[in-house]
Amino acid sequence: MRVRQLGYCPRCNSKARHRRWWLFLQTETNLFTDRLRLLHVSPNYCMSRRFIHFPNLDYVGVDLHHHRNIRARMNLQSAGLASDSFDAAICMHVLEHLPDDHAAMRELYRVLKPGGWAAISTPIRLDQKTFEDPTITDPRERERAFGETVHVRYYGYDLQDRLEEAGFKVNLHLGKDVGVADQLAYGLRDDENIFLCTKEGG
Repeated sequence: MRVRQLGYCPRCNSKARHRRWWLFLQTETNLFTDRLRLLHVSPNYCMSRRFIHFPNLDYVGVDLHHHRNIRARMNLQSAGLASDSFDAAICMHVLEHLPDDHAAMRELYRVLKPGGWAAISTPIRLDQKTFEDPTITDPRERERAFGETVHVRYYGYDLQDRLEEAGFKVNLHLGKDVGVADQLAYGLRDDENIFLCTKEGG
């Protein structure tokens, strides 16, 4: 069997980012231990197919499009969900697709209960500010400017400021800080940085 340390797992089809997230959620959150109502935005199948069977989770997968493990179709920029109704949220590589990311961040904050948390990641360069230009609409130009044909910005270090403006208390967990042993064991990259965002007051 060919070893693909930084690519897809040949057994579960996870990407390196998914394995990084799984380890992060195990070590840095209460997702695996406490009874939680979890909002998973645009869920990837390799993780959602496990979360739906966790006995401690009330799992709610949402996306614009209907696919496996989606309970509701919705746009995160104007989520039709009750305020203060979730204990936790996962938003992995979603915000870079949304024209109004500020609205999406405010919605994540709104639907969380006081004391709840949201884990968020995007493609990001921590050595520069966020670059966005709404006049760039051609897919080839978007790929050149933002890294993907369907992205509308390339985030920089000021993403933390945007999340804090939405109301969150934010802690950044750097991919490069994951121990070497875990990086090798799980075939991780060092560029998947995760923002753990808390709604205070609980």
